[in-house]
Amino acid sequence: MKNSSTFYKTIFLVFAILLMSCEENNYEFGDIVAPSDLQVTADIQGLDTDNPYGDGTGKVSLTASASNAITYKFIYSGKEEMAPSGELEVSFSTVGINTYDITVQAYGTAGTSSTETVQIEVLATYEPPEDLLEMLYGDGEKTWRVKAESGGHFGVGPADGTSADWWSANAYDKADLGAYDDRITFKSDGTVTYVTNETIYGQSGPLFADFGTSWDENSNGEYENYPVSDFTDTWELTAPDDQETLTFNGYGFHGFYVGGDHSYQIISRTDTEMFVKTIGDDGLGWFGILTSEDEPTDEEATVDVTYSTLVWYDEFDTDGSPDSANWTYDLGTGTDGWGNNESQYYTDRTDNVSISDGTLKITAKKESYEGSEYTSARILTQDLFEFTYGRVDIRAKLPSGGGTWPALWMLGANFDTTGWPACGEIDIMEHVGNDEGTVHGSIHNTSSSGATVNTGEVTVSDATSEFHVYSVNWSEDEISFLVDDEIFYTYNPDTKDGDTWPFDSDQFLILNVAMGGSFGGDIDDAFTEASMEVDYVRVYQ
Repeated sequence: MKNSSTFYKTIFLVFAILLMSCEENNYEFGDIVAPSDLQVTADIQGLDTDNPYGDGTGKVSLTASASNAITYKFIYSGKEEMAPSGELEVSFSTVGINTYDITVQAYGTAGTSSTETVQIEVLATYEPPEDLLEMLYGDGEKTWRVKAESGGHFGVGPADGTSADWWSANAYDKADLGAYDDRITFKSDGTVTYVTNETIYGQSGPLFADFGTSWDENSNGEYENYPVSDFTDTWELTAPDDQETLTFNGYGFHGFYVGGDHSYQIISRTDTEMFVKTIGDDGLGWFGILTSEDEPTDEEATVDVTYSTLVWYDEFDTDGSPDSANWTYDLGTGTDGWGNNESQYYTDRTDNVSISDGTLKITAKKESYEGSEYTSARILTQDLFEFTYGRVDIRAKLPSGGGTWPALWMLGANFDTTGWPACGEIDIMEHVGNDEGTVHGSIHNTSSSGATVNTGEVTVSDATSEFHVYSVNWSEDEISFLVDDEIFYTYNPDTKDGDTWPFDSDQFLILNVAMGGSFGGDIDDAFTEASMEVDYVRVYQ
């Protein structure tokens, strides 16, 4: 009974406290009164007898007032903006004399409201700067394309943003889907010719809505190689809120079809390139890079500096372990699987790294060792050979098998003091067994250390059965990646600073075969072992 008495006393005390709290906070909302006598006025800039629609700037000062109003909402041209003061400055940018409906909602207590709509006619004119016109069509016409070789040529981010914060495409990320062969020719007469080569690429919803052909969706809800013939359109330039904007008056788009009103903000531009954003049917900001530069032909795709003096090499002609004057080892599992969730334990055993029959063999094996289920090797020239600028040629045959991840690469010699990615990384060649035959060349630095943005790829169908020469040509201006002396990707940022170009000091060489990890992917259950064979490594300056 003692516990029961305590319980009822506690309940009574809590009730008393709540009662006192209610008495102390006796809220009064007062009368609920809807706003009345709502009036809306529009002051069009420059309006007078000679300019009945304004001075062409398209600027309008809107004012709303009402009795008992707390705040106001202005609704116009598909936009909604709150203005507690009842005053709002608006810039209308559609060229010509256009009629706009302005709806104002005045809000009072408890969410009550009243609404008033006015109609205005406004003139908007725009004289694009000469350098913008020169960029767009030059002497009369100019042809543009998606800059597929550049990271970020497609991307998505917030509608009110100026960068693709959520996703950016790697170089050639959307190859063979119908996007990269599109050509857009702007002409000085205000027309544009869109050459599709009979197929385009984009989101299924807006493509079906605008073109009416049903197609097979991919897993992202997109139509690949969607059938659309060449078409002609018109274009116009405006600058709403001083933002240069290019608008297609039909179905023109930037290489990836997302619908919307087909207006593209020109966020940044040079003489041959523009970074643009549009709002798609999904309400997201879709970004892209267009370039007017011609695609390099085989004759034009050459390195900027030719290096011909052999300064360092290893021909792997002596059987046994790698030459200790040239190579040292990384051992163990590193931090977080060498930073990539890799599964192997690196050793210096001849089981994993040895020279025989004129080639270096780095062998990954499935075996329990020091707590890991796989072993392999990683050799490097750190503190033994380091250099700035030159060409590296490595003749190699790559391992096969799901989960294998061989790499021929370079790292800044200041890695121990500066850390990664500030030291800079040059991946001469990477290959994953889960995508056999695709060879990657990539750059990592402070400006692109997360997702691999600065990268290119090429198909080498017999990479695991035949030897090929994988090369990088590194000058003070650009870094080119080659297979069998053919360039497949060049890194040359417009701005070279500590973030984009830590490549003006020494780097050292690394050869390894990883297993699994963030790039290697799932390891085949049937995997037992596989080797990367290297015939030679040669460095020229």
